[in-house]
Amino acid sequence: MPQADQPTPSPPAAPLLEAARALRRAMLGDAYVDANAASAGTVAADFQDYITTVAWGAWARGGALSPRDRSLLVLAMTAATGRMEEFRLHASVRERTGVTDEELDELLFQIAGYCGAPAGLAARRALKDVRDVQGGREAPGV
Repeated sequence: MPQADQPTPSPPAAPLLEAARALRRAMLGDAYVDANAASAGTVAADFQDYITTVAWGAWARGGALSPRDRSLLVLAMTAATGRMEEFRLHASVRERTGVTDEELDELLFQIAGYCGAPAGLAARRALKDVRDVQGGREAPGV
């Protein structure tokens, strides 16, 4: 058994992991994925592969939900659980998933209605931050 401070060799990637990696890259972009890549053969890389398989593998497996539907669900769930860093990340790549600004504005009402005002307000602030960084203007009345 390897020591805790020594890297473990990575097994060959399974097809689902490869599909999940490709989808993650397509949705989040090369710059984000490359900037957040863990060194191969490390525990961090193993953990990253695990998360990629679990989270992005759910997208890559196909099924009845479109990338847009999955993106809206991820946005709602990250807001509901207070994971604003992930909410911002997914909100910032909304165009790649097919989610419109109008849908994001409407999602804020759903979040507030079903998760409470604090979650809705936090999501609204996070979305405003994303729009400010991207040079988009705030939707009137939201």
